[in-house]
Amino acid sequence: MPGSTLESAPAGLRVIADVADILAAGLVTEDALARVVAVVRRGLSLADARLWLQRFDTPGFRSIPSSQTVAPSLAPLASPDDWVRNGPARERIAGGGVRLRFPLVFEENALGALELRTNAGRSEAGVEDVGGVVARILAPVLAATELSHDLASEVEMAAREAESQRNFVGRIIDSLPVGLYVIDRDYIIRAWNRQRESGTQGVARDDAVGREIFGVLDRQPRALLQREFDRVFDTGEIQIMEMESLASGSPRYYRVSKIPMRLDDVRISHVITIAEDVTDWRLAQQRMAQTEKLAAVGQLAAGVMHEINNPLATISACVAAIEGRLREGSPPAPVEEYLAIIEKEVDRCTRIVDGLLDFSRPKGKSKGPVKLDALVEQTLFLLKHHQRFRRLTVHRELDPAVPPASGNAEQLIQVLMALLLNAVDAMEQGGRLGIRTGRSRSRSDEVFVEVEDTGVGISRDDQSKIFEPFYTTKPPGRGTGLGLSICYGIVEDHRGRIEVESTPGLGSVFRVYLPVAANG
Repeated sequence: MPGSTLESAPAGLRVIADVADILAAGLVTEDALARVVAVVRRGLSLADARLWLQRFDTPGFRSIPSSQTVAPSLAPLASPDDWVRNGPARERIAGGGVRLRFPLVFEENALGALELRTNAGRSEAGVEDVGGVVARILAPVLAATELSHDLASEVEMAAREAESQRNFVGRIIDSLPVGLYVIDRDYIIRAWNRQRESGTQGVARDDAVGREIFGVLDRQPRALLQREFDRVFDTGEIQIMEMESLASGSPRYYRVSKIPMRLDDVRISHVITIAEDVTDWRLAQQRMAQTEKLAAVGQLAAGVMHEINNPLATISACVAAIEGRLREGSPPAPVEEYLAIIEKEVDRCTRIVDGLLDFSRPKGKSKGPVKLDALVEQTLFLLKHHQRFRRLTVHRELDPAVPPASGNAEQLIQVLMALLLNAVDAMEQGGRLGIRTGRSRSRSDEVFVEVEDTGVGISRDDQSKIFEPFYTTKPPGRGTGLGLSICYGIVEDHRGRIEVESTPGLGSVFRVYLPVAANG
């Protein structure tokens, strides 16, 4: 076939112009392609015209217009390779006329064919020229449309997968047995799981998402809540605390964790807050703490009894002297002196026993300012009656300028008592016991109390286990393995931390860090 030229078919210019207008009008739809075929058929006075487009879901072709479903005349050229190799084809039709086929090929990808059939006695020269030009116009447009459809399908599929993944993650979050919500840097709630909707303080998700957190959690002090969020945003550290709630009528305890989240792996953009009901665990811990406290009382009891024996012996001697005076009829003045001594010794016994009883009784868990120096002295007063404690040299380095810590004095005495008793046990043959208080060197909002011994030390392997419940390095019968575990729980509840440094054969240092009281 001769090369396409518009010189032999000037009437075909209108056809080409109309085709170009249709294709330039916008998205190439089935209707637009049908209009292209109709313009070619009318403009060239053809007996028939149609597009055959290759199916991509099933073998074969589809027709535009869709009055036919197969293309018998294209059967010999069914292979796309044949279309590219053979190019345009023509064949005579019985009864007159010619059928012309123009392959629609773009970058060696066969898309289909434009088929035109002339009327009998009508010259096909101009038809061949215009048909070839129209085919070259259609091929890239059809390829772009096909690519657009493919991309749209991929985008739609990706969107469905993303939505499915979002729903899956959402169901996981909603299935968690913990309350969870997420805020951004403007303190706006961006996520709120189902667990946060339940309970006496529950808030519906639709009523929470998009609102400022302080307006939803309006029972909590705004300044305190904002300070907790800001600390996570500023430091990038996970904050863990425990809180008590009386909203249900009985105390419930919750462990609240605030976790930094980064969308771009650089700047912290959100804070995830998780609240877990730990009431059962907390009650069990309180029972264990009381058990451990009574065990400590048992260790102190022998020393206390020995200490009480001394004033009792003095009292007994005074009573015997008074009886002698009375029998002799001596003046009452010495008797009054003896009574004063007796009263003094009774007071001494009372202080010793009251201190021990006060330590053994469970008390409230409310927190307030606690002076660490006074805490140390009170604990040492309880321990000074311990027989093995007397073999130690106690060295105090108490800083009177240290501001009060925020805590519960009874619980912190229990922590200090456990650490001091461990130090006593580590120095069977005596040694030096150091107690220090001071400000944290790394954080201005923390203070510390430190217990140092010159005992046997702790191996590196054991250092990672000593805070586990029921783990102990003491001989059988000497330890429950609960003391340090309970200490860890109490310190964690105070939003503090406990560190240990130890060298086997040289001794250990336990350092408890606590937050400074708000008015400290």
